[in-house]
Amino acid sequence: MINTILWLAYIAVTLWSIVNIIFNGSKATKMISWSLSVIIFPFLGPLLYYLFGINRRKFKLFKLKQTEKRRLYSETYKELEGGEQSVHHFDDYKREKLASLIRKNSYFAPYEGNDIKLLNSGEEAFGAIFKAIEEAKEFIHLQYYILEDGMLLDRFYELFKKKVKEGVEIRMLYDSFGSNSMRGKRVKRFKDIGVKAFSTMPIRFGNLLFTLNYRNHRKILIIDGKIGFTGGFNVSDKYMKPVSELGIWQDLHLRIQGPAVNSLQRVFVKDYHFAGKEELLLQDKYFPKVEPTGKTVTQIISSGPDSRYPAIMQQYLAMINIAEKSICIANPYFIPGEPVLEAIRIAALSGVKVTLLTPKISDSLLAQYSMFSTFEALLEVGANIYLRPDFSHSKVIIIDGEIVSVGSGNFDYRSFEHNFETNAIVYDDEKASEIEKLFTKHCTEDVKVDLEEFKNRSPFSKFLEGLAKFFSPLL
Repeated sequence: MINTILWLAYIAVTLWSIVNIIFNGSKATKMISWSLSVIIFPFLGPLLYYLFGINRRKFKLFKLKQTEKRRLYSETYKELEGGEQSVHHFDDYKREKLASLIRKNSYFAPYEGNDIKLLNSGEEAFGAIFKAIEEAKEFIHLQYYILEDGMLLDRFYELFKKKVKEGVEIRMLYDSFGSNSMRGKRVKRFKDIGVKAFSTMPIRFGNLLFTLNYRNHRKILIIDGKIGFTGGFNVSDKYMKPVSELGIWQDLHLRIQGPAVNSLQRVFVKDYHFAGKEELLLQDKYFPKVEPTGKTVTQIISSGPDSRYPAIMQQYLAMINIAEKSICIANPYFIPGEPVLEAIRIAALSGVKVTLLTPKISDSLLAQYSMFSTFEALLEVGANIYLRPDFSHSKVIIIDGEIVSVGSGNFDYRSFEHNFETNAIVYDDEKASEIEKLFTKHCTEDVKVDLEEFKNRSPFSKFLEGLAKFFSPLL
C-alpha cells in the first residue's frame, strides 16, 4: 500500500514538473536537463526544479518588487552629471562596437585617464588593498561574494576599527550564501565598531524561493571614490595559504585609479541602497570629480537578474566575434553553453588563434566534467587547451592582445543569467600584453591537451562527461 502511494506521488509530482517545464521553459537545453533531473531523482529532482528551475522573473505573480525597482534605478541613473568630459570615443570600429554595446546593456561608458595596476597573487592583491584602506580619508565601500573567517578577515576588522576612530565611513556588503559564516556574532563585531554591514539577497524563509537562486558574486572595493579594486579575489585565506588539496588559489585583480572608479561606485551604491534600505548615496561626497591619473581607457560592465539583457554573456560573445587574431580565455568554470561555444568554434575555423586555460582539477567535480565535455569540440577545430596544475580562479579574456577583461564573471549559465557580476574592460595594448604574458607562461607543452590522446580517455570518463553535460545548463 505504501509503495503504491509513493509510486503514485512520484508519478504525479514528476508529471507536474514536466508539464511546468514544457509550458514555462525558455531554452531547450535547460528543459531537457531539468526533465532528466526530475525523472532520475525522485522527489529531489522536482524539489530542486521548484527551488532553482522556475524562472520566477517571467511571471507577474512572482516578480520581485525589488527587481523592478533595481531595473528602474539603473535606467534613471544612467550617467553621472559632469562625467562626460572623461568619456572616451574610439576611432577604431572594433573597440567602439564593444564599448557601445556595454554602454547600452549596462549603462557604463568607457572612461579615459585611468591608471591600472595588475595584482596577480594574494600577497599583491591584499597588500595593495590594505595599503589603500590605511590611506583612506573619507569612506571605504567594499562588497564581496565571500567573506570567510580567517587571518584576512581579521586584518580587515583591525583596520576598520582604526579607520572608524579616524572618522572614516565604512560600508560593507556580502552575499548571504557565499558568506554563510557571516552571521550573528561574526557580523555583530563589525557593526559594533561602526561598520554598516548588510547581506545582499538575504536567504530567509519568506523570500527563499526568490533569492536562493540569485547570488551577488561581485568583488568590489572603493576608497574615497578615487581608488577602486575589482576582479576575482574573495576574502579567504585560501589565497594566502593552502587550506585544501587544491593548494593556494591563484587569481587576478585590478587596482583602478581614475574616472572609471565612479562606475564601480555606482555598482556599489545601487547594491547598498537595496541591501541596506538607507539613503541613496548619490551626493558629491561619494562621487568626487576624479582627475585623469593615467592613460588607460577602462569600462565597467555589470549584470544581474535585474538586467534587461544578459550583459556579461553579451560582452563575451561580442569580444569573441570581433577578434581578428587571437582569443585567450582563462576561467575555472568554462561551461559556456551552445551559443558561446559555437561562437568560439566559428572564430577558430575562421583562423583566429583560440587558447583556453583552465585548472586541471576543479573544486567541483560536476563543473570539471562539464568543462571536459566541451574540449573535444574545441580541439577538433584547432583550439589550444591547457590544463594548469594549480587551481586558478581568474576570469580573463584577451582579444588580439589589445583588449582585456578581468572580473567576477565566469563562462557559465550562472554568471550569464543568475548572478550579479562585474567585469572591468581595459582597452590598452600594454596592459593586455602584460596579462597575456602571464597567461602564456602557463601554456606549456607539458600541460597541453592533445586531441588524439584526449579521444582515447577511458569510457568511464566519457560517461561522466556526458552525464555532466546533461546537467551543465543548471550550473
